[in-house]
Amino acid sequence: MKKNKLKSLIKFILIIGISLYIISILISQQKDLNSYAREQEYITEQIQEKQEEREELAKIKENVNSPEYIEEVAREKLNMYLPNERVYVDVNK
Repeated sequence: MKKNKLKSLIKFILIIGISLYIISILISQQKDLNSYAREQEYITEQIQEKQEEREELAKIKENVNSPEYIEEVAREKLNMYLPNERVYVDVNK
């Protein structure tokens, strides 16, 4: 009788131990899946931003040789203006 109870106790302890091990593995895997989902979200956002940036650059590339774009760059980046053009400077800046 004692052997029977001992065997059933050992089986019970093994079942509990295996169950706890499986539960811990499932929790660990869920954490990993959540981490991968966040990483995928971040990468998707990065891809979206890069695609938007690429579209902007494509628009600029189309207009890079236009006289308007050349004039805009000359004014904003090189501080060049047309002859006899009046330039107003805001002293508060």
